[in-house]
Amino acid sequence: MARQRSKSDLPTKVCPVCGRPFTWRKKWADCWDEVKYCSERCRRRKNSDQ
Repeated sequence: MARQRSKSDLPTKVCPVCGRPFTWRKKWADCWDEVKYCSERCRRRKNSDQ
């Protein structure tokens, strides 16, 4: 069995809408480079705050 990684070893990004850091998730494994927002809520709010 493979050794598990700790959460602190996962890559992180900062959400441009709320400014909070968020970490890599398994569902983003194939598209991590395209992920910009931490949540659907921030993705929907991307233009309203500017």
